[in-house]
Amino acid sequence: MRSGLRLLLLSAIIVVAGCASKPEEVLPEQSYYEQARSAMQSGNFNEAERNLEFLETYYPFGRYAEQAQLDLIYARYQNLDLEGARAAADRFLRLNPQSEHADYALYMRGLASYNLDVSLAGKFFPIDTSERDPGEQHQAFRDFSDLLARYPESEYAPDARQRMIAIRNRLAQLELHAARYYIKREAYVAANNRARYVVENFPNTPSIEDALVILIDTYRFLDLQKAADDATALLAINYPNSDSFDSNMKYQPSSIKREDRSLESVITFGLMGDE
Repeated sequence: MRSGLRLLLLSAIIVVAGCASKPEEVLPEQSYYEQARSAMQSGNFNEAERNLEFLETYYPFGRYAEQAQLDLIYARYQNLDLEGARAAADRFLRLNPQSEHADYALYMRGLASYNLDVSLAGKFFPIDTSERDPGEQHQAFRDFSDLLARYPESEYAPDARQRMIAIRNRLAQLELHAARYYIKREAYVAANNRARYVVENFPNTPSIEDALVILIDTYRFLDLQKAADDATALLAINYPNSDSFDSNMKYQPSSIKREDRSLESVITFGLMGDE
């Protein structure tokens, strides 16, 4: 009887193992495509991505191959798989360089890079993106610029153009954040360099006024009066209503103050003022 039980158990194990190793049935090409489209329409992008990947695996040169590659970019983007979306866009452009949908792939690749620097938490919490490493912003700018150069009449061109403006504004803000950091560290030459970089490379951005103010302050502190006067004149011409001027259009005294780094100040943490 024990021998019979052992035989029955062994047979069951063999059957289970056989079922587990059975390959998944390969569906017709159209079935994968229709299931993927249906899943996307219902917002189930995980299922859509799964069917699109099957379609690419089993029918890489089929009638739905190009559209499946485009849909995969979108499905991955909707799944917040931004790296995957960008990789899918790269693959599409490599396999279909002359496609009439190349502008879409370029746009989506830029969009994925544009959003890579903002973490998922940043979508729900107030994170100042001007203080984050620009990372993929430069790549996004190149993709959008390429899109505008190659497909100026594309339906995605207007949005790409606006995102390029946003990227420039973000990069300028990042330079200002660095300049303010250097001021706190009393690295005034470095702060001046950052502010000057904004003025020279990011004209027409909202950061120009603050950059000019930092230029004036640092030039004054470094006793470069001629440069400070030139920057002040530039500020007056472009921003006559700046808070940096009083009612007589006289530039307000510098806000830069050298910190007390004496031994006594370090020991008392700066809590003991002058008597």
